[in-house]
Amino acid sequence: MEADMVDIRKFDDHPHTRLPWLDAYHHFNFGPHRHVGRNGWGSLLVWNDDTIDPHTGFDLHGHRDMEIITYVREGAITHKDHLGNEGRTDAGDVQVMSAGSGIQHAEHNRENEATRIFQIWIAPSEAGGTPQWDQARFPREDRSGDLVALASGQGHDGALPIRADAAVYGATLKAGDSITHTLGEGRYAYLVPAKGDVLVNGERISAREGAALKDVSDIRVEVAGDAAAEILLADVPA
Repeated sequence: MEADMVDIRKFDDHPHTRLPWLDAYHHFNFGPHRHVGRNGWGSLLVWNDDTIDPHTGFDLHGHRDMEIITYVREGAITHKDHLGNEGRTDAGDVQVMSAGSGIQHAEHNRENEATRIFQIWIAPSEAGGTPQWDQARFPREDRSGDLVALASGQGHDGALPIRADAAVYGATLKAGDSITHTLGEGRYAYLVPAKGDVLVNGERISAREGAALKDVSDIRVEVAGDAAAEILLADVPA
């Protein structure tokens, strides 16, 4: 694949929000940030890289008409919502919230250490619907050398369901590993290493940077160097 088919989003170029309890980097425009060319990627609208201080978090607030996938990189996040759902999601695991017609929720780090998450927002296929929340364990060793669907609206076995024609995959890779993902016609992909460096169609991407792809048939990911890597990949419609 030609190098110009991979749009690399360097970490130092991410919009940044710093609060007393939160250190957040935004792959796309979020809140007051309005950078040219950063208004999402297809139906992927938000990819936030959040570090939440111990015993702090997001107090009760609302969303609607959004599929919100939270991947816990380190620590744990505790969810509570107005529907009575409550749960703790550990590092390597995933929670999904279909906001639907409206949901009030809080997300807190109840741990004694910082929690680090990726929060991913995808536009739903249709507005409205009953709001829902769920979580699931995804042991990192179970996705060694293989892309595993973590959240999907495409019927992937074992994935948390979302209300969008989209999927978020995860893989852990050791030195020498490579994987290939086939991207359908008209689809958009966004790949972020949670740790380690990888080559994406020949272009080097470092941890917490982003690779935006479209108009390619295959996405080949290889570990760059001797250190293991962990990646997330979102495959979404335009």
